[in-house]
Amino acid sequence: MFEQLRSVSSFGSALALLEHADLPTSDEAIIDEIRAAERAKCLLEARQARLAAALDRSQRRAQADRCVPADQLGRGIAEQVAFARRESPHRGRQHLSLARILDAGELPHTAAAFDGGHITEFRAMTIARETACLSLEDRLAVDRAIAGDPEALEGYSDRVVLAELHKLVCRLDPASVAERRRRAESERRVTLRPAPDTMAYLTVLLPVAQAVAAYAALKAAADSTIATGDPRGRGQVMADTLVARTTGIREHSPDGQPVVPVALGVTLSAEALLGGHHDTAHLDGVGPIPAGLARDLVRRALAAGQRIWLKRLFTRPFDGDLVAKDAHSRLFPESMGGLLEDRDQFCRTPWCNAPIAHRDHVTGHAVTGTTEVDDGQGLCQQCNHAKQAPGWRARPRPDEPGHTVETTTPTGHRYLSTAPPVLRARRGAYVEQWPGHWVLVA
Repeated sequence: MFEQLRSVSSFGSALALLEHADLPTSDEAIIDEIRAAERAKCLLEARQARLAAALDRSQRRAQADRCVPADQLGRGIAEQVAFARRESPHRGRQHLSLARILDAGELPHTAAAFDGGHITEFRAMTIARETACLSLEDRLAVDRAIAGDPEALEGYSDRVVLAELHKLVCRLDPASVAERRRRAESERRVTLRPAPDTMAYLTVLLPVAQAVAAYAALKAAADSTIATGDPRGRGQVMADTLVARTTGIREHSPDGQPVVPVALGVTLSAEALLGGHHDTAHLDGVGPIPAGLARDLVRRALAAGQRIWLKRLFTRPFDGDLVAKDAHSRLFPESMGGLLEDRDQFCRTPWCNAPIAHRDHVTGHAVTGTTEVDDGQGLCQQCNHAKQAPGWRARPRPDEPGHTVETTTPTGHRYLSTAPPVLRARRGAYVEQWPGHWVLVA
């Protein structure tokens, strides 16, 4: 099938051929096509990088022609790349950064291997990241040593490539490596993100010595506990010990899990809380959780003698949107700002999902002169700055179901963002109305 693609004259025709092509009939042909498809993916990623670099040059020229200050040139370009690739703005910035490096000729051998379909975008990004601390001369030397033979580079594993990069960089410029290590240590942090099955990943980024010491201490505590006959597995005991030591709580539930008295923002319907209904609930910072888990959190807190606060939220019955009154002030009042965050949950930029940092006026206070929930949205800091770049426009779409915002980029492309319903499924999803009967949410 990929031989047929060579004779296709347009990109659209190639996509149509891929969409309707029959699968090979032999196992050998199947493996050959899987391999060819992998190379085609690399070639397409390389073309995306060249396109991103071309967009960057064009947009920067347009911004300079509009007398944009030098320190603001390039604002909003990475977000346009992210929109086109249906990824978060953070990933868009990574894609654009790699495109600029390859376009500037700083890694010519890596660029050639990438353009030839020998390496993935991830591998090209790894080489660019690990050599970022070097001078241009040293960077070119590492690029030649690592990617000078693209076929050999293609056969290396990611771990081998990373190890070779570390060896070369440490040999060429140990001072920059030491400075990079000091900078990395200053960026130690703790993050939280959702995991499948109503779990969450608590990630701690530490200097290697501290990380190894913390892991060894948790493992030693787990081995000691298991030796006393505790039925939990080592991983379970280590996780429970981590929670107990970081929170200072020693009280445990019957299954050995620590009972932690912290504030959890759980939103669920009265029917789900009191009537046993199976509507999904929403946990702040995590997303939808089963109603049974929400009730279990309440039961555990009550059993431990902890206090429960209830906050009533009122939604429209036909679309599930939160209801609010207008306010005529420049900043969103705290109650209204909290309503925005409860409604939007995460940054409203499509595919972003970062925590909300700014309560933004969609069309701008200078235009409307009012502060209203329907003209507000929650954005992260980077996305709010991006929409201030020349050529960006946003407006509410009251004709669409739910709270919908239409964003127009400088190239004229439009993207819709709809706030997730707090307690009901999104439009277009199928939900079980009663056992065995599924209906489409309109």
